[in-house]
Amino acid sequence: MKRPKPIQGFKNYLTRRKPAINEVVREPTAGGIVWRRSEQTKEIEILLIQDAKDRWTIPKGHIEEGESPRDTAEREIREETGLQKMKVMSWLGKINFRYRRQNSLVLMSTQIYLVQAQGDTNNLKKEDWMNGIDWLPATEALDRIEYEDIGKIILLGLKKIRDAGL
Repeated sequence: MKRPKPIQGFKNYLTRRKPAINEVVREPTAGGIVWRRSEQTKEIEILLIQDAKDRWTIPKGHIEEGESPRDTAEREIREETGLQKMKVMSWLGKINFRYRRQNSLVLMSTQIYLVQAQGDTNNLKKEDWMNGIDWLPATEALDRIEYEDIGKIILLGLKKIRDAGL
């Protein structure tokens, strides 16, 4: 009886597999759906940042020890956008996602707040690691946002703005 030929590339496939996950890391974060009314059109605009991998998202970051999620959202918005004046209107929800970082499984949870930009909202200062920052009409922001869960939270925020008559 003839032996079957080995599958081409199978050995390479086995050697390319990722190493096993050794730990699970929890990373609590917070951020905001930052909005304003356009001076020209009076439409709602959402502030998005473009990360180093060209993904559009909201300003957010890690919660530091002793810091509340709300305080984190405000701090991260200031650091990542340069906005200094804002009004945190309400908590919109929490999203969870996971990703792999070498041998770790990272479980990230993000508390998201609805934040009205105030003062000079045109004076934006992105951080060096960002590829972009921009005010976008709400519909365009929804089209550009990389993460579906954040898009759903933006829709919830827009409803709260309308319901409040702002």
